[in-house]
Amino acid sequence: MTFGIGVIGLGMASTPHMMALKELEAAGRVRVLGGHAPSPTRREAFSSRWGVPVFADLATLLAVPGLDLVLVLTPPWTHLPVAEAVLAAGKHLIVEKPLEATPERASALAAAADAAGRLCAVCLQHRFRPSAQRLKAALEAGALGSPLSASASIRWWRDEAYFAQPGRGTIERDGGGVLLTQAIHTIDLLLHLAGQVRDVKAFAVTSPLRRIDTEDVVAAALRFENGAVGVLDATTVARPGFPERIEIAGTRGSAVLTANRLELHAADGGPPEIIGGDEAGGGGADPMAFDHGPHRGMITAMLDSLDSGRPPPHAARTALPAQRLIAAILAGAVAP
Repeated sequence: MTFGIGVIGLGMASTPHMMALKELEAAGRVRVLGGHAPSPTRREAFSSRWGVPVFADLATLLAVPGLDLVLVLTPPWTHLPVAEAVLAAGKHLIVEKPLEATPERASALAAAADAAGRLCAVCLQHRFRPSAQRLKAALEAGALGSPLSASASIRWWRDEAYFAQPGRGTIERDGGGVLLTQAIHTIDLLLHLAGQVRDVKAFAVTSPLRRIDTEDVVAAALRFENGAVGVLDATTVARPGFPERIEIAGTRGSAVLTANRLELHAADGGPPEIIGGDEAGGGGADPMAFDHGPHRGMITAMLDSLDSGRPPPHAARTALPAQRLIAAILAGAVAP
């Protein structure tokens, strides 16, 4: 089946989605029917670049004949009201990360989709990287044995131009700092791979490098429900920006996932299994310097769910553990 797609929010985040959608359109899986944003400048730029109709009024987009699925790419605090409008129109949706600005609002969004009987997925595309999927399969097969240690490091850089956008890095616009805006992808993937966190002790600070009211340097110690322990190191002050990294060690082996590159090391000491390349993953000054393939995989998984009627693997509720962990880190963080 070919699905009609609409896009709400035509800023920077729309680029990898549209690159993926254009490939899926060429394959006959979707038709991009239109986009909406309040800004005339963004509508004009989006239409010119992608050759897609744009609408100044959200209701007009939602009334386009043949519309099945809507991508919500607006700022975090707007996700819930926009999703409610999309659901009221009877459409399915994919919501950009974070699902909402707070765990409570994120949970309300997921509940609204359930109540409306519509499928709702979240854009946490790192789960769809081939290297991450291989590691997930290895862990489920017991290739690393019982988990002992699981850690994540997100040492990124964001420059002055990034924070020059009005409201960038503020609670009012973004809902949070490095954890909710940048590190959430890796945090979600860590939980997806290693399981849920039971206890956390943390420090969180705001550096003097930019005028923001959110954290940009965080360190946390984690204890997982399965008994493993580890650390989370997240920042956007590490020039020039480095690939994010997840390390998991078990009784039978270890894994190192560096952006798209996976190394699997067995306990027998043989040569490691290596998958993927050395792409930076968007950790430097250009936040969009990453492959759009995982976005295509993420959207494809949603299309497959629409075909089958089964919930998508990245259903909205699967985003809640990462948001709850972020909230717990910040609530319990001690200023150094």
